[in-house]
Amino acid sequence: MHLNNNVTEFILLGLTQDPVRKKIVFVIFSFFYLGTLMGNLLIIITIKTSRALGSPMYFFLFYLSLSDTCLSTSIAPRVMVDALSIRTTISFSECIIQVFSCHYFGCLEIFILILMAVDRYVAICKPLHYMTIMSRRVCSVLVAVAWVGSCVHSSAQIFLALRLPFCGPNEIDHYFCDLEPLLKLACTDTYMTNLLLVSNSGAICTVSFVVLMFSYVIILHSLRHHSAEGRTKALSTCISHIIVVILFFGPCVFIYTRPATTFPMDKMIAVFYTIGTPLLNPLIYTLRNAEVKNAMRKLWSKKLVSDDRR
Repeated sequence: MHLNNNVTEFILLGLTQDPVRKKIVFVIFSFFYLGTLMGNLLIIITIKTSRALGSPMYFFLFYLSLSDTCLSTSIAPRVMVDALSIRTTISFSECIIQVFSCHYFGCLEIFILILMAVDRYVAICKPLHYMTIMSRRVCSVLVAVAWVGSCVHSSAQIFLALRLPFCGPNEIDHYFCDLEPLLKLACTDTYMTNLLLVSNSGAICTVSFVVLMFSYVIILHSLRHHSAEGRTKALSTCISHIIVVILFFGPCVFIYTRPATTFPMDKMIAVFYTIGTPLLNPLIYTLRNAEVKNAMRKLWSKKLVSDDRR
């Protein structure tokens, strides 16, 4: 196994080198990150404290919000600090940790979205056996498998990164460490590494996206046999899930299924799935879900009552 030879740190070029634009980047990322934290933590607290949100769908939504929060936290604070810094360096070990954390929580989000699709399929297509199939024990095991699967995927990324020898250039043309921009700096032929990257990250994104869309087509097709009220409620939930899937997987498939080619728009597309989607997910799930909104209102009213008693 090769280790970095001469390079002990990298320089992140970020989204821009212009001082004025860097301040704009700081403001935008601060707004997005704060919104992501507030939205996702509100969902986490609401699900944990509300008895009405005890179904498997909200059990999975809890972990989706958790993975969104962690994914943003692994990237946004660093970008915000770099936007205010003159010298934007990151050590080799910090870079490797960021590669691991980004892929870990990104992959976890993919697996949780798959579990949410499975939950909707069972709820709509096998309603009589729903509580038996999707018991809390089964859901807990499925989430544990998702955590382990994400760890395996991220460990593979780290294994690929540690095999790369770095002996000269150390400027990463990106705003965070990822395997794709690191491949450009390696002083060796990276054809096989690229192939492994596409077969790992690219395959997970593409196969998961196809499976998810196919499953939702089956779910929507089966809604024909439901009552008008049941169809409307199920359709609203499924549409929320489909929107989230498209918003997250669209950019991921674009970035990770290509060979060793980069486009100027890559960094902006990466912003969308690393910062944009975690911000939009809470909005999509709360605005289109009456149960979550009602639970949030009850949580807020309890807080107001407790404040008045003081």
